[in-house]
Amino acid sequence: MSKAFITGVSGQDGYYLSKYLLDKGYEIHGTVRRSSSINTSRIDSLISEFSETGKFNLYYSDLLDQSSLSNLINLIEPDEVYNLAAQSHVAVSFKNPSYTSQVSTLGPLALLEVIKNSKKKIKYYQASSSEMYGGKDDKLLDELSLFDPKSPYAAAKLFAHNLTKVYRDSYDMFAVNGILFNHESPLRGETFVTRKITRAVARISLGLQKKLTLGNLDACRDWGFAGDYVEAMWLMLQHDKPDDWVIATGESFSVKQFLNIAFEIVGLDYEEYVLTSDKYFRPNEVNFLKGDATKAKKELGWEPKTSFNDLVKMMVESDIELSKREKVLLDKNLIKPTWEYPS
Repeated sequence: MSKAFITGVSGQDGYYLSKYLLDKGYEIHGTVRRSSSINTSRIDSLISEFSETGKFNLYYSDLLDQSSLSNLINLIEPDEVYNLAAQSHVAVSFKNPSYTSQVSTLGPLALLEVIKNSKKKIKYYQASSSEMYGGKDDKLLDELSLFDPKSPYAAAKLFAHNLTKVYRDSYDMFAVNGILFNHESPLRGETFVTRKITRAVARISLGLQKKLTLGNLDACRDWGFAGDYVEAMWLMLQHDKPDDWVIATGESFSVKQFLNIAFEIVGLDYEEYVLTSDKYFRPNEVNFLKGDATKAKKELGWEPKTSFNDLVKMMVESDIELSKREKVLLDKNLIKPTWEYPS
């Protein structure tokens, strides 16, 4: 039975990757950061179904605690390590650049050092980001495109990306970079623009919210489904040699287009409900991102299965069900109404 060690296992990608690997018969060992408000809601179903059999195991650890990571990896002796943990919200990285940078640089360094010194040959996956490109021009971006990070998050991710290549080349390690473009799902964090939109659409359609305030509506992104993208992570570690791959749909849509499709699902016009505020504009805006996954399609046999329209529909329908439950609690006076969803 193969063993996978996953940092950030309680996040969106952590859930989908864990589910994918469990279906393949893997034994999962994942880390969650000890804090005053530990949230395992995304993976509670996996904990319930697989923890008693030893197939899904959780540990308290932190990417800034090298000793803890070293002890865990040496104890577990995994076949594969997937580093998904990060402070991944770009806007937050401007407000807390120090923590964002430390987690995304010192964390990968600690993992690579442990793997380098391990007696076992361990394969390593580093979660890189399309934000590293900067998105200045309307260009199709691949593995050879130039990087030009526009945020502390992107700069830190680029450091980790290059560090992974350094360790791969210097120590003959099986270490790969997955340059994933934006990938969403019903499990996306509610402060990310896609989920913020679909939560608002659902709440507005049920009378729980009146308006939605956003930033740059003209920003364009290559949006895919997280459930499709985790398959690419696994395929990278099954390839005959380590490398870097772009994972993307090859299509780019604006926030306005996302809004239009999402509101149309519930029969509403987004222009009647959406406001903009300078509060939500980035200090250094990334205007356009679109990826070219030709290399992944050719070498890994990977391609996205979920269309943009189906992704938006999936997220809206999921949030409608969530909002229906919220409305029941509101009608019973068990919660207080909020007319604009928190930013």
